[in-house]
Order: sequence, then structure tokens, then C-alpha cells
Amino acid sequence: MRSYRPGMSTAPYDLTGRTALVTGAASGIGRATSVLLARAGAAVHCADRDANGLRETARLVSEAGGKATVHTLDVTDRAALRAAVAAAGPLDIAAAIAGIMHTSSVLDTADEDLDRVLDVNFKGVLRTCQEAVRAMIAAGRPGSVVTMASGAVDAAQPGLLCYSAAKAAVVQLTKTLATETGPHGIRVNAVAPGWIRTPMTGRHSAEELERTEAAMIRMSPLRRVGEPEDIAQAVLYLASDASSFMTGQILRPNGGVSMPW
Repeated sequence: MRSYRPGMSTAPYDLTGRTALVTGAASGIGRATSVLLARAGAAVHCADRDANGLRETARLVSEAGGKATVHTLDVTDRAALRAAVAAAGPLDIAAAIAGIMHTSSVLDTADEDLDRVLDVNFKGVLRTCQEAVRAMIAAGRPGSVVTMASGAVDAAQPGLLCYSAAKAAVVQLTKTLATETGPHGIRVNAVAPGWIRTPMTGRHSAEELERTEAAMIRMSPLRRVGEPEDIAQAVLYLASDASSFMTGQILRPNGGVSMPW
């Protein structure tokens, strides 16, 4: 089993020779992760339903000296995910980042709203993990799976029932899968970001965005909000040998806004 030990390598973050699949790669955290993994040496397979965004991500990966293969797909489509995993060949890293946002009060949440968010934000992650892990086990390769949770699971927030419930399910998926894949040398960890400047948070009006970011900055000991690159760095750590003794963990890059025990 490949693993990092102090003194064995001067570059535990080096991903040269490894292959990664990143969903949600067309923008935001997924795009930043694709670029950073490529800079670390990985061959990156970028998946998203936004074809134009994927082309821009591939261009940025190329500018960074890396190579990106794009797969235009929706994570609600298992067959498409399976085909992308097969096309990637032996897979070492899977970063399940694709997600959507929905806002509604509990009393105003319709069944179809909850079903849609769960289908993408939880079941989409589950499908990605299943297809990636099956491929890793079949190839006899140790690997790293990184899921995307959220700081929303640590505190109740009005209007975020669908999103928070789906992300809480991702946390339980991460922990359970880690217990099942450890004997195969496959690690599974989650990143739970705080407020990050992405197209998803940019859905707010300019006035609401300014007000929300100001509140988050006041709450953070670091006095700032996050950027997609902050989360990409966390994904790189979990994908690399630097985190070889971590599995079933939730990494919280959130500027100190939340500090769970």
C-alpha cells in the first residue's frame, strides 16, 4: 500500500502519475480544485453539466501546465458517471464537489424541492463515490475520495433545510464509506467549507451579499471570508499522501466561524 512516512519523501503533495476525477469542475471550488490538482501533477478528469464552464476550466488547467479531460454530465446520471470513471482509467483520486443550492423555509419546502437537492447534493455524491471506489477496488489501487460537506451542518440556518440535510447525509456517507474501504487502502474524507465566494454564494443580490459577507467577516477570527482556492488546498491535502493517516474525517476550512468539539 502506498503511504507517506516522514523522511520518505520531500514532496508528499506531489500527485505526479495519478489520475483524479472532479465533479462540479465548471466553476467555483470544483474549478479551483481541478487547477490545483493538475499543478500538483495529476491528470484531471473534469465533470460537470456546464459545457462552457468545463471548457474554461480545461483552459485554466492547460495554462497551469496540466492536462484536463472534460466530461459533460449530470451527477444524477449514474451511467454517465460510470462512463467517465471508465474513461479515466485507473483512478487514484475522486473529488465529489458538484452541488446545487435551494432556499425555502421548512413550512414552504415542497417535496420536489427536497427531492431535487437530495438527488444532486447527496445521491450525486453517493453515485460518484460508488463508481469511483468500485473502480479503485477492481484495479487494486489505494486511493483517496474527498466529498464536499458544508459548515451548514454545524449550525441551523433559516431557509437551508434542503441543503443542510443533504450535506449532513454526505457527512454520514463519508464516515460510513471510510469504515468500509479502509481495508482496501482507500481513504474517504470530507471538506466542510465556511462562506466561500463562488457563483453559488453569488446568487444573492449585491446588497444581501455585502451584508452577509460583512456578518461572516465579523464572526471570523481571521476577519475574512474564503475563496475557492482555500478549499482547493484542503482537497489537495486530503487527496495527497500528506494525509495518509486520515480517513472518515471532516476538515473545516471556515476561518474559525465554527469550532465544533
